[in-house]
Amino acid sequence: MATLEQTVRVPAKSPVATWVRRYRFELALVLPLVTYVLVLTVAPIIDTFRLSFTSADGGLGLQNYRAMFGSEVFRTAVVNTLIVALLSLVLEIGVGLTVALALNVPFRGRGFVRTVTLVPIGVPTIVSGAVMLLIFARSGYLNSLLAGVANLVSLLPGIDWTFRPIGLTVAGGWRTLLTVAVADMWKVLPVMILIFLAGLQSIPEELYEAADVDGATRWQRFRRVVLPLLIPFITIAVILRAIDAFRIYELALVLSGRVEPVLGTYIGTVYLPPTSDQYTAAAGSIVLFAMIMVFIVLYLRFVAARGEIRS
Repeated sequence: MATLEQTVRVPAKSPVATWVRRYRFELALVLPLVTYVLVLTVAPIIDTFRLSFTSADGGLGLQNYRAMFGSEVFRTAVVNTLIVALLSLVLEIGVGLTVALALNVPFRGRGFVRTVTLVPIGVPTIVSGAVMLLIFARSGYLNSLLAGVANLVSLLPGIDWTFRPIGLTVAGGWRTLLTVAVADMWKVLPVMILIFLAGLQSIPEELYEAADVDGATRWQRFRRVVLPLLIPFITIAVILRAIDAFRIYELALVLSGRVEPVLGTYIGTVYLPPTSDQYTAAAGSIVLFAMIMVFIVLYLRFVAARGEIRS
């Protein structure tokens, strides 16, 4: 006769059920975030991929990409996006590092100046574009300033400088792209300053003292001590800002409009009425997504992995 233990068998719990039961509280906390990412990030990206390979009649193929790459406006938008991103990075690194070096030196009122440098973060992007439009437009403050300088210079004997105002936002070419890059630099400059300040304040004072003992000048101390130790922070700033620079839309829409399109404004123009071509817009979004993913991979390769190794 079989014993009671042989006849009544307790079903074994699966490893998955055991793991879920063990971490059910942590899973409950993470579930809203996972749902948010899946519904509002992953699902739209997958649907955009689907639309980019779908034609207006419901067929599948590469016709959207062929039409897009054959468009002169799209090719111009890609080149302009690269130019604006490069100009923005150069300006942001140069100006941001200069301001960070100045704010790292003790002086009276340094806390107030640091607070003022954070103001652009709180300004909405569309508002900052309108402010820059008041500066760089034909009747803007920049042309008024240059006209005043021209009048003063013309007072000198033998000099006749007739200044003609230029609308940089509608001039086209490198002047309009530089205007967009300057506006983008002003908007994100506080972030760059904070990154560089964090790097500067992580440098031990003993290294500065050792450089002074060795008789190094300020330039030599910056080039041989400060700059090498700031390379990780510069790398982080470049990659993170490059990821964001490709997504520029509001500033380019306000300052350049259709004069010098970038990928963001090109996609918006194709998607919105009167064109309302969601399939070509999806293809353009995938190209922009691919460009951003390149810098995300670079960030994971050169920054995140290095941080894991150090920790």
